[in-house]
Amino acid sequence: MIEVRELTKVHGATAAVDRLSFTAGPGTVTALLGPAGAGKTSALRLILGLDSPTAGTAAVGGVPLRGRPRSPHQVGTLPEQAALPGRSTAAALLKTLARRHGTGSGRVAEVLAETGLAREPRRRVGTYSPAMRQRLRIAAALLGDPPVLLLDEPLAGLDAEGLRWARRLLRAWAAEGRTVVITGERAAEIAGTADRLVVLGRGRLVTTLSAAEFAARHATSRVVVRTPSGAELAAVLTGEGATVVRSGAAGREQLAVTGTTAERVGALAIEHRIVILELDTRPPSPEEALQELTGGL
Repeated sequence: MIEVRELTKVHGATAAVDRLSFTAGPGTVTALLGPAGAGKTSALRLILGLDSPTAGTAAVGGVPLRGRPRSPHQVGTLPEQAALPGRSTAAALLKTLARRHGTGSGRVAEVLAETGLAREPRRRVGTYSPAMRQRLRIAAALLGDPPVLLLDEPLAGLDAEGLRWARRLLRAWAAEGRTVVITGERAAEIAGTADRLVVLGRGRLVTTLSAAEFAARHATSRVVVRTPSGAELAAVLTGEGATVVRSGAAGREQLAVTGTTAERVGALAIEHRIVILELDTRPPSPEEALQELTGGL
């Protein structure tokens, strides 16, 4: 079990993580989801003990990792891209890591096969595509066969095939009773991978919900309006009891409206002499649903 309680990290006058609390248990893929700058990586670094919190606690199995050696047999993490020397092969790199941490060489062959990197054993890492390099980083995280995986942006850089593979892999590891925590900002990818979503905005917890609950949020249609008078129309609709989320550049703002109909939006726009560039009814995309959750943070 990973337990985070009132975790806070302040840099100057800015709180990168602000009183964050959540738990992640075994058998589940938990995702920290939010836009860029939401505090996902900062939170993960605090859990891993790579940074010291300003306040609050983070523990893995009841023990804070800060000040303790993190054995890859206990916690698996993604190595930095710079830690993948281009002149090395995947097998040579993983064998070096295995020797360093006392892992049997047989495990190297297993993770190479598991990540699809065994097909070209002599190929140097420097010639890898971004998707292959990401597979190699995941292989390094799995090398110690750990019960806990804390992976920052594990789906980044993967192609469509790699994304499907990573989803199957992470779910299979959770199904074995391991605790899996990942981060990401692409809602469609993350919601299609994780069981539980911890949604962050500006370092704060926005909400915690299941992937099914998140999917339900963007299954309901809403009215989408584009107008050069976003603030004016939003005020009118809010006064009518509708809920409005604004996005886009000034002069061509998009409003996502719930709690009313497209016909009523059009009638109000005519009544208040507001120009409408587009008026439609459609379900939100996962990215739009995330934006609504975080209030555009």
